[in-house]
Amino acid sequence: MPRTTVYEGKVEYLQILDKDGNADAELDPGLPNELLDRMYRFMVLGRLWDHKCLMLQRTGRMYTYAPLEGQEAISVGSVLASKPEDWHFPTYREWFIYHIRGAPLHMVNLTWMGMEEGMRIDKSLRVFPYAVPIASQLPHAVGGAYALRMKGEKCACIAYCGDGGTSEGDFHDAMNFAGVWNAPCVFVISNNQWAISVPRKNQTNSETLAQKALAYGFSGIQVDGNDVLAVYRAIKEAADAARAGKGPRAVECITYRMGPHTTADDPKKYRSDDEVLYWKERDPIKRFRAYLEKKGVWNEEYEKKVHDEADKLIEDAVTKAEAFKQDPKDMFKYVYAAMTKNLEEQMKECFED
Repeated sequence: MPRTTVYEGKVEYLQILDKDGNADAELDPGLPNELLDRMYRFMVLGRLWDHKCLMLQRTGRMYTYAPLEGQEAISVGSVLASKPEDWHFPTYREWFIYHIRGAPLHMVNLTWMGMEEGMRIDKSLRVFPYAVPIASQLPHAVGGAYALRMKGEKCACIAYCGDGGTSEGDFHDAMNFAGVWNAPCVFVISNNQWAISVPRKNQTNSETLAQKALAYGFSGIQVDGNDVLAVYRAIKEAADAARAGKGPRAVECITYRMGPHTTADDPKKYRSDDEVLYWKERDPIKRFRAYLEKKGVWNEEYEKKVHDEADKLIEDAVTKAEAFKQDPKDMFKYVYAAMTKNLEEQMKECFED
């Protein structure tokens, strides 16, 4: 019997804006100016807030922090492409998602300041507490998607991980179950080229990360993750399909982590200045600004207003976060849903006069 092909797959690449902000007319989603304005304001706010958080950490006013710079288009594009009924399952680098979904800005600062109160997010915002263990939130997202479908809710669960996360068993477990259950789940892979100091080329021999979805029975697409319009379009299409019962999808976003992995990292030890410069020329905010200028949305006066408003929001958030006083008993109360006898004894011992 002659050999026959039993499976053949492909992964498409999507880019709408080039590095200079020129749009492909056929692919441009033609979003209203109001939405484009929200996109830009959130991206600028995320960048400025990121810079502020780095300064807070460096001056001892905040703990270890994971910078966002260079990846703003992924958080902003994916959230604005979703619907209020959708759930988001972020990693520690998508912390800005909480504010985009409606959480007060100071709440995220509280979290990075080590206060449990920061993750006491209104459940109606539908954002899961972010996970620090790599890829551990992905099975949660698939289980959530399965449960929500059983309850009759038509929503998508949008789960995030980095390129390093695709090397974890949790990633493959989640992808496999999502495929088997046809779960309404969207996997957003932020391929920022580095898993701490390990380059993408040492993570896998696969041509793309998106193609990993093919092995589990659903499609994957690769997009320019520094192109907010491409991210928006890909996530919207994937989430719409998930809600319509068409199963999961994977979206690999090609981007770059401009700063350190966290404030405990020194990227100069493992990557070159030329590499960073290459990606600076493909900055997501710079190219989107050029696009908005061509559409008559952006000008110098508009830019100043956006920055002034962002600066005020950030300063107000930091002031509120630093004024917050947490009850130290929370370190015992939040270990389990109900305190054990041992924890009660320990708390009593610590706080007795």
